[in-house]
Amino acid sequence: MAEYRREDQQKQQLQQRPIEGLKSLLPGNGPTKSQVVAVVTLLPVGGFLLLLAGVTLTGTLIGLALATPIFLLFSPILVPAGLTLALATAGFLTSGAFGITALSAFSWMVNYLRQGRMPEQMEVAKRRVQETAAQMGQKVPGGART
Repeated sequence: MAEYRREDQQKQQLQQRPIEGLKSLLPGNGPTKSQVVAVVTLLPVGGFLLLLAGVTLTGTLIGLALATPIFLLFSPILVPAGLTLALATAGFLTSGAFGITALSAFSWMVNYLRQGRMPEQMEVAKRRVQETAAQMGQKVPGGART
């Protein structure tokens, strides 16, 4: 009960003197010199960047308003042309990616084979192919002679 009374008293004091409540939220000391310098330098920079953002937005909206009728008039030409350019670009980029992938795969194979080691799986596969070919030659009348 006593805790509730203290909280009620504190609320009443804050309502009667709101400035005291604000002072309790602020640090005891004033801002340091570095904080003042930071605010003084960053406030104009931030304002200038905000101004540039507004000018850019305004210019974009004006340009869009002026270009919209042109886009509507030439859309039967611009849309297919844009699609063609997008697909051509995607095709060139894809073919380049496949080419780089193939070159890196061939480079890896050449380096691996230069080391003189054949992978065990390749040896097993080679042996199986030879065995299968020998079996097929035996099954065919007049088959291959080994």
